[in-house]
Amino acid sequence: MKPNVLMTAPMMPHIEAALDQAYVVQRLWQAENEDAFFEKHGASFVAVATGGHHRADGALMDRMPNLKIISSFGVGVDHIDLDAAAARNIIVGNTPDVLNDDVANLAIALVFATTRRLVEWDKYVRAGLWVRDGNPPLARGIHGKTVGILGLGRIGKDIARKLEVFGCNIVYSGRQAQEDQAYKFYPDLTVMAAASDILIAICPGGEATHHIVNAQVLDALGPEGTFINVSRGSVHDEVALVKALAGGQLGAAGLDVFADEPNVPEALLSMDNVVLQPHQGSATVETRKAMGDRVVDNLASYFAGNGAISPVT
Repeated sequence: MKPNVLMTAPMMPHIEAALDQAYVVQRLWQAENEDAFFEKHGASFVAVATGGHHRADGALMDRMPNLKIISSFGVGVDHIDLDAAAARNIIVGNTPDVLNDDVANLAIALVFATTRRLVEWDKYVRAGLWVRDGNPPLARGIHGKTVGILGLGRIGKDIARKLEVFGCNIVYSGRQAQEDQAYKFYPDLTVMAAASDILIAICPGGEATHHIVNAQVLDALGPEGTFINVSRGSVHDEVALVKALAGGQLGAAGLDVFADEPNVPEALLSMDNVVLQPHQGSATVETRKAMGDRVVDNLASYFAGNGAISPVT
């Protein structure tokens, strides 16, 4: 008999097709009444396939008393209550490593887009200003600049290695120093921001990092500094960021994430010193296919008796 799997929200077609082939899949979003749905099916579910847009908390887990594994699409698991899962002996699997390259590449693309003012000068050409006004002001290079990385995990290390090729000096901040890393560690994020020309946030979301990039950090980064966020919108204080950019306390920002996606503060939309992306860090055909495969493979490995391939708990 095929195991029963709950899918909390629509997923990529190849994920749904693979899960439908291997399991009996129930789709939560199709339920007319969630209470009635769980009363009827809750005890049958042994696995959940989910993404970052549906909260998996203890209350949801309690509606599935036989739940054994949650396989989540994405590396971030701030939408899952990991303590609640651990207390119930529920395995949580995510999709690390397969997205490192493309997320790191987008971070670096945002570094170049902001420092070289690529979007702004694209508009300059299209508007005929190059013809009318001549060459625009000079942009800035990154060779010799200090880049502070907030969160030197898998992706952070990939960003660091790639930026070294461009002649950047890498420093980092996080929960603790990593003895196997040669980069300088700053236990105080504000101190690191003051020493950096560019600050890149690639740390996990959640309570521990909520608004960790605050007004004080942005002020320390300074009027010629650049802030890049490819982690979670909760990591930076969006009100403080808008104020710093508008007031000239911060030079530029490249943002792939926001506090209330897909809603972006109106003030950011008109700023020439800001490059905006619609949460596209891992959004390539190749990486999203690999992430989807990992969601499926985590479940397949578990049901084969080998546990999840990439367990968080």
